[in-house]
Amino acid sequence: MSAKQRLFNATRSYSQLLVGVAVILSLFFTAFLGSDNLNWQITLAVIALIIGIPHGALDHLVTLPKDKPAKMAAFVITYVLIAVVAVWAILKWNVLGFQLVVIMSAAHFGVGDAAFIAESERLNNGVSKSLMGRLIYAIPAGLLPVFVPLSSDLTNSALAQVNPKLINWAGSNTNLIHLSVLLVAASGVFVLVLKRDDKAAIDLTLLAALSILTPPLVAFAIYFGLWHALRHTARLTLNLPKSLAAYQNNNPGRAFLQAVIPGIPALIGTFVVAGILAAINPENSRLLWSILVVIWALTVPHMIVTAKLDKVALT
Repeated sequence: MSAKQRLFNATRSYSQLLVGVAVILSLFFTAFLGSDNLNWQITLAVIALIIGIPHGALDHLVTLPKDKPAKMAAFVITYVLIAVVAVWAILKWNVLGFQLVVIMSAAHFGVGDAAFIAESERLNNGVSKSLMGRLIYAIPAGLLPVFVPLSSDLTNSALAQVNPKLINWAGSNTNLIHLSVLLVAASGVFVLVLKRDDKAAIDLTLLAALSILTPPLVAFAIYFGLWHALRHTARLTLNLPKSLAAYQNNNPGRAFLQAVIPGIPALIGTFVVAGILAAINPENSRLLWSILVVIWALTVPHMIVTAKLDKVALT
């Protein structure tokens, strides 16, 4: 088995394991500390977000060659400007901005996860699936970690800690959204089991458990940091020269690390920007809200850039 195969297989297994452990820890803390205690929820969420933030900071490295500094500079400036505009829009139109981010995130997560599996199967010489076969997984994989937590009974208390203006963000459609997504997910698992795609069925089952059994804030953060980010980072290793060199030395662990280290400055920058936003915006003075705003804003240019990689992976 090649180093790339080992890394992708390990990444899928570890992301499944970490989500399973997170669900168990959440149930434990809920039983002993209560679902109303937000200290443990915020602690888990911040840890998961810290792990997940660096994965989105390497878009320029996998999109543009280093030997074209002018083009690289233009790319970075445009990327940052799009993120700045997104931050302004979310802060100005909290609810509308949040709704758009929710829709974009679901699409980005579902397509990205399906692309990870497509690349993993390709490395393992698996049978290529049709677009419909990919969508059976991608749609519920994107909807579950986003829409189910945000339409649960605990959503309002969580959003009150993030930003009270987001309470009742879905209006009277909350229950309909919740039940519809669960129905789509159950149908997806059923079809995948019939197709004997057990790994994909386990993926959706774990995502459903995370979305249903953990508080909304924990569910999103755990998914973002311990599932989506890990799998996306594994995909980045296929395009980064230092990671490719590590693969040639049969060192998948170093290949993964080489896709993490360059993103650490983005982690520091996120907290710096979030702290500034919290200081200059008294109405939304919660640091967690500011961190989430920065992450959501960066999702906009990040999604645009990764769409190209996703398309290649899926086709």
